[in-house]
Parts: sequence; C-alpha cells; structure tokens
Amino acid sequence: MQHNILRPRQALNKAYLRLKTARSEMETFKSALRTLLGSINLSESEEHVKNHLRDFLKSSFYSRYGVNTKGKTDLVIHVGPDTKSQAGVMLEVKRPGNKADMPTTDNLNCKAMHELVLYYLRERVEHRNQDLKQLVITNVHEWFVFDALEFDRLFYRNGQLLKDFTAWSQGKKSGNSTEYFYKELVAPFIAGLSESISYTHFNLKDYEKPLQNKDLKDDVKLVALYKLLSPAHLLKEAFANDANSLDPGFYLELLHIIGLEEVKEGGRKLIRRKARPDGGSLLEAAYQKLKSEDLISGLDNPYSYGNTREEQLFNVSLELCITWMNRILFLKLLEAQLASYHHGDKAYVFMNHEHLREFDDLNELFFDVLAERPQNRNANVRHKFRQIPYLNSSLFETTALEKRTLRISNLKDNSRLALYPRTVLRDGTGKPLSKSQADMRTLEYLLRFLGSYDFGAEGREAIQEENKTLITASVLGLIFEKINGYRDGSFYTPGFITMYMSREAIRRAVVQRFNEHYNWELTDFDALRFRLMANHTQQSAQEANGLLNSLRICDPAVGSGHYLVSALNELIVIKAELRILLNR
Repeated sequence: MQHNILRPRQALNKAYLRLKTARSEMETFKSALRTLLGSINLSESEEHVKNHLRDFLKSSFYSRYGVNTKGKTDLVIHVGPDTKSQAGVMLEVKRPGNKADMPTTDNLNCKAMHELVLYYLRERVEHRNQDLKQLVITNVHEWFVFDALEFDRLFYRNGQLLKDFTAWSQGKKSGNSTEYFYKELVAPFIAGLSESISYTHFNLKDYEKPLQNKDLKDDVKLVALYKLLSPAHLLKEAFANDANSLDPGFYLELLHIIGLEEVKEGGRKLIRRKARPDGGSLLEAAYQKLKSEDLISGLDNPYSYGNTREEQLFNVSLELCITWMNRILFLKLLEAQLASYHHGDKAYVFMNHEHLREFDDLNELFFDVLAERPQNRNANVRHKFRQIPYLNSSLFETTALEKRTLRISNLKDNSRLALYPRTVLRDGTGKPLSKSQADMRTLEYLLRFLGSYDFGAEGREAIQEENKTLITASVLGLIFEKINGYRDGSFYTPGFITMYMSREAIRRAVVQRFNEHYNWELTDFDALRFRLMANHTQQSAQEANGLLNSLRICDPAVGSGHYLVSALNELIVIKAELRILLNR
C-alpha cells in the first residue's frame, strides 16, 4: 500500500483555512490542549487516556455533541447532541507507551488499523451508517486521520473483503474471533493492496513550543491544527463561507446611511426610500442638491429615470449613491488587502476619518489618486496618499451622470446623520454609541461604521484579535444586487441552494456525457467514479478531463454570478473526486 501523507494545512478546505480564527476560540483551544498534554502519564491505562481525550474534545469543540464509547469503539463523536445520533467520527485510542499496536508513516498494517477497519465495517454494514466523516487512530501524541471516503473506496467497496467480513460475522469462516479477522482477513488484504491511501498525520509534541509560548504571534502556528480538529473538518460541517450570507446588522445600517430601508410587501422584501427621510443620509443630501440647483434639467433624457420629477430626482440620486458606495466599499477591500500584504502597516490604512475629513478628500482619492499613475499625481496627493497604487479601472472614471449632475465633493461636509438605533458603533465602555450620541457628521459616521467590520479576514492563516464581523467581496456584491433590484423586489438565492442545485444538475450531466461518449450505462455518479478509478492512468485522466471540460453551463439570468461561481466550484470538486483535476 502506498501512502499519501498530508500535513494538517494540506488536508483542510482552502476556503476554511483562509478564514481568521477568533482570539477567544483559540484561547479556549490552547487551554484544553495544554490540559490534555499535561494529563498524560505514560504508565496510565488505555481507559484513562480515553477519558482525557474525551474531556479535551468536549472542552475544545464538542460540548454540544455526543462524545462517548460505542460498542467496542474507543471513542465516537456523534453528529448530534447525544449518543442516539449517528457516529460521525470514530477514534481508535492507544496509550502513549503502546507503540507495538500503533501504525507508522511507513507501515499502516498494524493492530490499531485492523481494529479501525473492523469497527468501520460494522458501522457501515450492520448499523447502515452513511454519516461517517473521519476515522482516527491516536495515542494522544501521534494522530492518523483518515477521511471516511478513503475507507469507503478501499474497504467497503471491495466486494471480496465485504464478502469475507459478512461470512466471518455470520460464523461461516474457520475462525470467529477478532484476532482471526485481524490476522487472517484484514492484514493480508492491506498487505496486498496496490492502491494508495491518503491520510493526515501529525504529532502534538511538534506544537508544544507555540502552545507554551506567551508570544501571541506564535499562535498562528496552531491555526491549522485548531481547524483540523474542529467540527468544520472532522464532521465536515458548514462554515461561514457562504457568499450569500448577509450580516443583517451591516446590511441594515448601510441602508440607513445611504437613506434606504427594507420592507415587506405582499410576502416580498422591497428596498425603498425611507418613509421618514433623514436629510443627512447620502441619498437625501444628493436629492436636495439635485432639486435645489435643478440639475436634472441638464440630462439628455431625464424621462429614462422616471415619468415624474420626483421619480427622476430619486432615481438619479440613488444611481449616484450606488456609484459612490461601490467605490468606497471597493476601497475598504483594497485597504484590507494592502494592510495584510504589508503585515498590518498602519500607513496603508487610509479609509478613516483622519485621512478623509471632507467629501472633497474622498473625491480627490477617487480621481486624483486611484485614477492617476503615481508619477502623474500632483505633489499634494502624492505625499498624502503615497502608498496607494494606481488602479486601471473604470470604477474610478467620472461617470456620464456625475459629469451632468454632481460629484460626491458637492455634498455638504457639515451634514449630520442620526445614528441607526442598533448601530455597531461603541463608546469607550463598549456600550452602543446611540445611547449617548444622537447623530454624527455623515462622512465620519460612514467611515467609522465601515471601520467596525473586518474586510480582510480572507487570504491566509491568521487570528482575529478584534471582535469584528467579516464582510467579504461576495457579500458586498449581494448587497448591491439587492439594492439594484429595488424596483421589482429583491430576490436572492442562498448559497446552500445554489450549491445543491449545481451539484444535482452537473453530476447528472457529467454521467450522461460519459455514458454518451463511451456508450456506458452508468446509473449514478458513484458508479462513474468507481469505473474511472478502476482503470486510472495518466492518459485516461487526461481524456476524462477533456471530456468534462467540454461541458457548457449557461445562466441566462446572471445577476451577481453566484450560480456560476457555485457551478465552477462543483466542477472542481467533481474533478477532484474523479481524480482528473490535473495540474500543468
């Protein structure tokens, strides 16, 4: 049997690996892990080791899950809150001093592996459990973590081994002891396997230095281990990476600052102008300026914005606000990436009230900085924004509507906006600012509001020291899809639905494409997977990869592109599962 050994970070879902880990959660994990390692005594029995390990699992991640023994299985993490739910993770536990029964990275054909195979087959065959996610062998220090799909492929799907297991279970073999099963059935089977097996291997002793080190920066070295042992990996639970998962607090307060609100009418959610407009909002400030200076009359075709003057004023104001907010939110993402790339250097944090005190400063940033190459900038902005790169983007070109009406610099700097009743802003004691302060200058409010969220939590392993909610580019795209759909009502499809629909539709199409090409009669995706694995070569993989690439996916009603992104993700997963995801 060939081994494909993964390090913890290699085994993790890359999107999950990029999410920051909250400082409070990391501290809980570190405390539980220190207690576990400090409790281990080499002379203790296996039962004591199991108890320590169970305490660690409960105190670190699995306090709301059933964690206990099950039959002969040493430890099981159940998928639900009690042990009546199905087993999700099975652990074969040995005491640290028992090296004879433990596998090594050179040899998996040992008693612990034989036991794990037996317990796995019992769970799949006798208990009909299809919820198994991971299988683990550990002596607390050393860990071997197998994806249950690997056991499914190598053991459960092997007709001869399954036949031998069933016969042995029914007493139809010449021996009915577990030792007979281990030595006469499983050991020879593993020894004769020509296929490779993938698993994650690590030793907790390798993490003792960052675990004991008081320098919090060293905790980054623990991030991959933390995530590997979390429910998001071991139980394959969903994590906060849904491109359509809105933070209601961010969304509603952003609407408030713009001058909009979301209401329900006839079972639909609509975005509209606030019933009680606040003159300090961006929308109302633009509306008032357009109205008082009759700037609508300068448009070539004002009726394209509505049939009445009021409709025209509102729609032009809204389009201007969306243009401005698109730029501002893009710059928050840019700022986060620049700061991250330069290791948190505050010189790259420019979207704050210290740098941008007036709407003129924001206008200057749009057009004199981001739209100009550094060598072409005037001396004043070259010094003030020396770290900000040139962006060759139409986003920072003056729009035709701005040229005919107004720019953000035309808004009044002294306008004030009432704080949102449930504002994210806090005073020095951590209490909501709205309790002690009724309003704030509009631009300062906007920048302080955006500064209360984390726009840079994706991209690398890190620990989030501040308690800030993550706002991704995908979430921002969804928000503007909703705002732009205000006329007809805003509808969006949650990520778990787009992922499910993509999975169901594309997998059927893939099976159909292979059936038509090879004149096969495969009934489902699993049958296709096993057919390709049975005859897997570099040439067959390239041929299958080309056939899958011939599929075409069309989304005629594309909005934010979320369906297409889900479809692309599913195609990559399919290639990985079929083992035809080829590099150069």
